[in-house]
Amino acid sequence: MHPLSHLKTVNHHRYLVCKYCFRLGLYWQGLTHDLSKYSPREFWVGAKYYQGDRSPNDAERQATGCSTSWLHHKGRNRHHLEYWIDYSPNGDHSMTGMEMPVKYVAEMFCDRLAACKTYHKGDYKDSDPYDFFIRGKDHTIFHENSSALLEKILLILRDQGEDAAFDYIRREVLHNAK
Repeated sequence: MHPLSHLKTVNHHRYLVCKYCFRLGLYWQGLTHDLSKYSPREFWVGAKYYQGDRSPNDAERQATGCSTSWLHHKGRNRHHLEYWIDYSPNGDHSMTGMEMPVKYVAEMFCDRLAACKTYHKGDYKDSDPYDFFIRGKDHTIFHENSSALLEKILLILRDQGEDAAFDYIRREVLHNAK
């Protein structure tokens, strides 16, 4: 059990996401980001499977066959694409990704950036969040518009840096959504 190390990691991640959301004017999202990680259902699992360089959800999944912490987390946090999976409205009973409001895609960007910086520490590169996205792209259920928007932002981060990515989100994504 590593409760203090896990708490430090969660706090650092939330601090970064809050800072990034504030850069975008998403104050409430920054303040409330990932609060479910402090619930006993998520916190104690995270402390038990803590490694420091990757999500404890991965370790729980490897050890037990599923991550109860992740199942709890994704259903309470709108910045995760999995929150937006539902039955298709066509009535064919297939699962599909619903289009995410852009403010949650922006928070997802902040979350992925913060997670990469938290886990990669000094080895972080602006290409890391994009590389993570690409590794999962072919096997996730993600609405095509939301996926394309996140990918575009991650490419700007990779190719032009953090300031350019935040400028794009503020100028082109959030401004046009109002």
